[in-house]
Amino acid sequence: QKEDHGQSALVAHDDRKDHFIERNGVRCAGTHLIIDLFGAKRLDDLKHIKETLKRCVDVAGATLLHIHLHHFTPNGGVSGVAVLAESHISIHSWPEADYAALDVFMCGDADPHATIEVLNAAFKPERTVVKEHLRANTMHERTWEIAASKKAPVRLAKTKRAA
Repeated sequence: QKEDHGQSALVAHDDRKDHFIERNGVRCAGTHLIIDLFGAKRLDDLKHIKETLKRCVDVAGATLLHIHLHHFTPNGGVSGVAVLAESHISIHSWPEADYAALDVFMCGDADPHATIEVLNAAFKPERTVVKEHLRANTMHERTWEIAASKKAPVRLAKTKRAA
């Protein structure tokens, strides 16, 4: 695949999609999900993985900038990332173990939790484990005051899921 080197997303400053959020009174840079799929299927199917990542981006309300996937061998695992205006979705799969590790990190108005249902439908795991981390939620108040300036506005999260 062709790499994108040094390309910038053309997003107007007022339309930035990577803003900080406040969710249930907690200020943070975004939500990072660590997702483990056990007993999963189609983890060596490059086209299926690419289409699944695109569906994840769509249901989360995120903005896709680029997808890069690497297939290790014709029957091997896949490693890759969907780069988003709101951050990223990454995957690394071990089809021989029916296991995939995914990171879904999104800020702004995107809803990373919406990706879980898509991943479960696409890979049909026997078990899914999700861990959530609110990024930069431990920043002390003065740092947040600086981050909340016009350069990095803080907005209330519009996600469907409550924490």
